[in-house]
Amino acid sequence: MLDLNILEIHSNLINMSKFLLIKKKISEFNKKIYVSGDKSLSIRWVLLASQATGKSKCHNLLMSEDVLSTLGVIKKLGIKVKLNKNHCEIHGNGINGFKYKKNLVLNAGNSGTLGRIILGLLIKSTQKIKLIGDKSLSKRDFSRVTLPLEKFGAKFNYIIKNKLPITILGSQSPKGIRYLEKKGSAQCKTSIMLAALNSSGRTVIKARKSRNHTELLFKYLKIPVKIKKTKKYDFISVKKPKKINPFNYKIPGDISSSAFFIVLTTLANNSKLLIKNVNINDTRIGVIKILKKMGAKIILKNKKSYRGEKISDILIKSSNNLKAINCKSELNNSAIDEFLILFLAAAKAKGVSYFKDIAELNQKESPRLNWGSKILNMMGIKTKLTKNSIKIYGQPNLKITKPITIKNYLKDHRIFMMSSIAALTCGGQWKIYDKDSVNTSFPSFLKIIKKIDNKTL
Repeated sequence: MLDLNILEIHSNLINMSKFLLIKKKISEFNKKIYVSGDKSLSIRWVLLASQATGKSKCHNLLMSEDVLSTLGVIKKLGIKVKLNKNHCEIHGNGINGFKYKKNLVLNAGNSGTLGRIILGLLIKSTQKIKLIGDKSLSKRDFSRVTLPLEKFGAKFNYIIKNKLPITILGSQSPKGIRYLEKKGSAQCKTSIMLAALNSSGRTVIKARKSRNHTELLFKYLKIPVKIKKTKKYDFISVKKPKKINPFNYKIPGDISSSAFFIVLTTLANNSKLLIKNVNINDTRIGVIKILKKMGAKIILKNKKSYRGEKISDILIKSSNNLKAINCKSELNNSAIDEFLILFLAAAKAKGVSYFKDIAELNQKESPRLNWGSKILNMMGIKTKLTKNSIKIYGQPNLKITKPITIKNYLKDHRIFMMSSIAALTCGGQWKIYDKDSVNTSFPSFLKIIKKIDNKTL
């Protein structure tokens, strides 16, 4: 567990032992902030550095529980890790350089990304390896990665089929496969691509559009990868490289973490915020596209490229006239982790917003689609919910006076953060339990809120 003294008592936020109590709306502000390093890139850097031959170094690695779990897993697999004050060093043993001990248990914690993609790197494990996770991760479906990995020759055993704990035994001679990935799951795609690093021949994936950090890292590392794009699918071809050279990396800010502050500023009164050095990868900025269609005032400044990733400062100004949106399904994959905070924006927009083809939200750390609707209902917002969609009847002049309590949500970090932003922008008295859930992805979340609030101690 991270030892983080995140927040002191102050006028708007009271840090209790088990819950966060928010009594007042946030004051007007004009601030500049940095958000934590991108979680997807942090996890991928750790895993690929573990496959390089030699020492790789990373600055601004996200020090969240998910990333610490990733470091813990590769250490158990015999990889040397050194955490310094300003950077992390990983001494990779080369492709398939893991040490497979008997009765090895790997703990993915809460991280679906780690849990699913590490299995791809274990495709040649010579011993049975048990993968476990926390209560939330143990409820999630792993078939999206076990099915293609079985085609490589890996064998899996379960107590409950397709759920953690899972035991994997690798193949001694995995061969490249062809696979159709229909869900738009970057975790599935990445797991297959990592398995291809240890497989003979060529692996070809026809993958529905999803975040492409792994492809960009493969290109940067000169791993043999070819990509052909069509409107709905990417055709990705991977061959095993002779070796991966060690590499240094500076992780840009996380757009998913930034999204909470983008909406905070949009819904606050007479406020302005500049978020510095954020990853604006095209496969990740659906939240910005959707909010701008709703009338949010967002400007991307100082754009640049780094290791194939696009980076920018994001300037946001308050908007008092958001309009409802009929959200196109093709934006879903590039906003999959931001829908909860988008629902809050829709709650304050004029008209009825409609989000469809989003059943995937209920496959996250908690059933997020259901929870999003439930929280809006608590706020007095009417919704119409199906297994695959939600209609949100916005109230631009919404004012909350009743107390609201958020608990028993499987410690889903994004539910905690959405609820906090709702409290700070819509009013009322909110008691939000499991405040330590933010340590999963964004340990400095409350610290940054304290910095933004000009009444903070």
